[in-house]
Amino acid sequence: MTADPAYLCRVRITHRFAPSGEWCVVRTLLPCLAIVTMFLAGLATGQETAGKLAFVANDKGEYAFDTGVLRGTLRQGDKSLGLAPVVHIPTGARLDRSMGILSFYRVFTTGKRYGAGAWDWPSTAKLLPNGAVQVIWPEAADRPFEMTALYRWKDPQTIDLETTVTARKDLSKFESFLACYFGEAFPTPCVYVREDPEAQGQPGLLPARKTFGDWQMFPRDDEVLPIIRDGRWGLQPNPVNWTIMPRLAAPLALRRSPGNGLVAVVMSPPEDCFAVATPYEGEGHYSLYFSRFGLDLKTGQTARSRTRLVIAPGVSDEQAIALYQQYRKELPAEVPFGNGTSAR
Repeated sequence: MTADPAYLCRVRITHRFAPSGEWCVVRTLLPCLAIVTMFLAGLATGQETAGKLAFVANDKGEYAFDTGVLRGTLRQGDKSLGLAPVVHIPTGARLDRSMGILSFYRVFTTGKRYGAGAWDWPSTAKLLPNGAVQVIWPEAADRPFEMTALYRWKDPQTIDLETTVTARKDLSKFESFLACYFGEAFPTPCVYVREDPEAQGQPGLLPARKTFGDWQMFPRDDEVLPIIRDGRWGLQPNPVNWTIMPRLAAPLALRRSPGNGLVAVVMSPPEDCFAVATPYEGEGHYSLYFSRFGLDLKTGQTARSRTRLVIAPGVSDEQAIALYQQYRKELPAEVPFGNGTSAR
């Protein structure tokens, strides 16, 4: 993958545990910082828009949006299917398919799956005064937890998602598997790995080649492999046999649309996401998945996980990494539990 010289920068990311035992990412941005800053500012303000950074409720239980860059619906048909449909206004391209973008799919604890997917669970939603939408899945007899999702726009092409889970009994290695199903115009997935075999072992965005396997999972580190392998992925329906891929440099993945130049970039902080998954390039799901939490929760504890989606044209690998760096700078270092203990 050749960088665009106009935006070339060098980004070094190292991984270590802080004295508190928390996972952290140490970030170093080397030359061309001014260029990266100009690019980030251009994403936020480069397109004039008559849209608004707010959802609008309708009488179908849906929440429409038109940011001037992206137009569509959240909770189509009053179901928790994430963003669907989504259209990129400048190109007219339909971005989503199947079960939508930023939709809640499988939910696990150790060796246990809670139904087929969270999109099947009863849920309620409400529009907040700031234009965000909060979705709530209440606890049930077969779900000893409450889960909430908060969707809010940051700028015309960027949406943030915050997920909260509160345990009603002890939960072992709780996981919320977040799904993004893009249109067939986005065939090429790439995941940000520490050692890219196609870049002499340096960090890079590795394309998910078919030769690697049909279903590929990129863990944060070796410590999370027991979660992935505890039997949860063998549970019906649609069990998956994941090929374990190189370790993440950071939870950052993207899909490219060669026809119109659009790039969908999905990211989370490393303390919030323990694996990223995708099918191979060209496979018909056109999806990206983020495994969030991976935590033991005691009764009454609350944990949060954050995810960001950016849709923009012509985003190079270096620019995608810069977007991630900017995202990390905007977030606090820790996500606290409700009882005051830290998430990792």
